Amino acid sequence: MSQPRPRAEPGKRTLRQGFLSVRSRLTADDVAETEAALAARALELRELAHARTVAAYVSVGNEPGTRALLEALHARGVRVLLPVLMADNDLDWGAYDGEGSLVRVQHRGKMALLEPAGERLGPDAVLAADAVLLPGLAVDARGMRLGRGGGSYDRVLARLERAGADPALVVLLYDSEVVDRVPEERHDRPVHAVVTPSGVRRFR
Repeated sequence: MSQPRPRAEPGKRTLRQGFLSVRSRLTADDVAETEAALAARALELRELAHARTVAAYVSVGNEPGTRALLEALHARGVRVLLPVLMADNDLDWGAYDGEGSLVRVQHRGKMALLEPAGERLGPDAVLAADAVLLPGLAVDARGMRLGRGGGSYDRVLARLERAGADPALVVLLYDSEVVDRVPEERHDRPVHAVVTPSGVRRFR
């Protein structure tokens, strides 16, 4: 049985609402332009240049776009793992095999997600990743990431830590989402780098 997660600080809820509000005002052209820039920046990362397996995700709505990056990594011969949301909010994984390998899944009480249609590889499949691309709403000067609050990636990061795995942790964001500080809780873990349309910033 999964352990209950600590209640989020009120400051996180307020920040999430603010960043989501800004994203909601982006146009389709804004998102498409940013997606191309993010892919170009991310492909320059040394952590991705030598990666054989990358755990990533499919952006939805006005999230910073990942599809161009997924396709470029796949074309490069990288094994790309994509998450499958389970009923308890933990993540299973499946392999990306191009746009045609994705299916839209409507999860109860949540937004529809694009997930891999093929074989489920199990939650521990992420342990094989050389790099993990994390969704988020913001990152601060210490590399602390503000997620959406569902806890799925907190579980992924805890699983990596328990196993002694040390992949590069990279978050993809808009330029305005790199801030001085976000509230931190005991279970939060810093990322190694943030990629935005204007460049890359490393934290440790």
